[in-house]
Amino acid sequence: MIGRCISRCTVVAYAAMQLILWVPWAHSEGRQIIQALYIPLADHYAALVAYEKYRDRMVWADFRIEKMRSWPQLRGRFREGEADLAFIVSPMAMDMFREQADFRWVSLMHRDGNALAVNEQLLGGASIPENKRERRPDDTAARLFVRARQQLGHASVTGVPSLLATHVVVLYKYLRDHNMTLGLGKDKGTRDVMAIEVPPAQSVDFLLREDRRGTPASFEQSLPWADVVESMQAGRVVWYSKDVLNWPNGHVECIAIARDQTIRDKPAALHEVIHFIHLAAREIERARLAGGQEMDEMVRMIRTHVPQHNAEAIVQSLRTDLNVINYTHLDVDKPGLQQIMDLAVDAGILKRPVDLDAFTDARFRTGISSRSDRDAGNLDMLRTRIEKLWSGRIHP
Repeated sequence: MIGRCISRCTVVAYAAMQLILWVPWAHSEGRQIIQALYIPLADHYAALVAYEKYRDRMVWADFRIEKMRSWPQLRGRFREGEADLAFIVSPMAMDMFREQADFRWVSLMHRDGNALAVNEQLLGGASIPENKRERRPDDTAARLFVRARQQLGHASVTGVPSLLATHVVVLYKYLRDHNMTLGLGKDKGTRDVMAIEVPPAQSVDFLLREDRRGTPASFEQSLPWADVVESMQAGRVVWYSKDVLNWPNGHVECIAIARDQTIRDKPAALHEVIHFIHLAAREIERARLAGGQEMDEMVRMIRTHVPQHNAEAIVQSLRTDLNVINYTHLDVDKPGLQQIMDLAVDAGILKRPVDLDAFTDARFRTGISSRSDRDAGNLDMLRTRIEKLWSGRIHP
């Protein structure tokens, strides 16, 4: 009896061991890992949806995602070669490329998507339209900044996710339009506003803390934190970036960059991941229009990875009547990035421009925004295109 049990246990253990040994072999022979780094922001929702909805349908790619706490951490991990793909703010990517050109820009992640919010001390009883659609980058915020400088005797502080973020470009553009100056972590005594780095997840607490101290303060951050500000009664949103940086289809913001080694060794897998991110972006756009169960499912998938984004903040960020962030036209847009780069250089955010032709690899375009829904989801068409484009470079 005992002998038969041992025999059966041995067979089961042997079978389990064979399974353990076989699974990695199947992955290494069949699909190539595409490791991606992201920040928990509305900017990167399409990657989260692609992971949840499509990773098991991928033929060439074993798509994996890893959440970073901050932009410096993401930058460091990518620089150390610990990921194939990173979703990153565009000025930081250009600064990295200037230092070491061993990666390329392969896609956008979204367009528009950040906002200026002020705490109650900075607001000081000023009137802000209740309807968010009526909030525009007029002189309201400029007057608040001027008053704060007079009150403090120096520039008030605006929290930004990084001094190399697109958000700083937007803030600079707004201030320049109103004949005001921006300091980048210094020059508090001579500038009208000073930007300091505040991680996105800490931005609402930053406004509340400064408010309790009686200090006027603001932040320029990505969604959904701008909406969380109002739901937590920590301040008010004054304007959205889409109205400061006007650009066809929305201004360039977060982009996807891929290591040259990944492009060389895993082109089909990388292309497949980008295609499904673009397809997921289209699904988000469809769900935000449909609402109801479709939107609930999108919220569920997003909150699987970023539970700190409550459902209401996600829904508010994706409101179609505001349309303050969008996930359309995600193929590389060099003229759109040129706009960001020129402003970043003018502001001193970037030391000098980069060669955008060298920075860009347009071969990963999908054209999904200009295709019919049927064509966008046609996997046979996708695989034929990838096989044709990367013939001879596809992993067996």
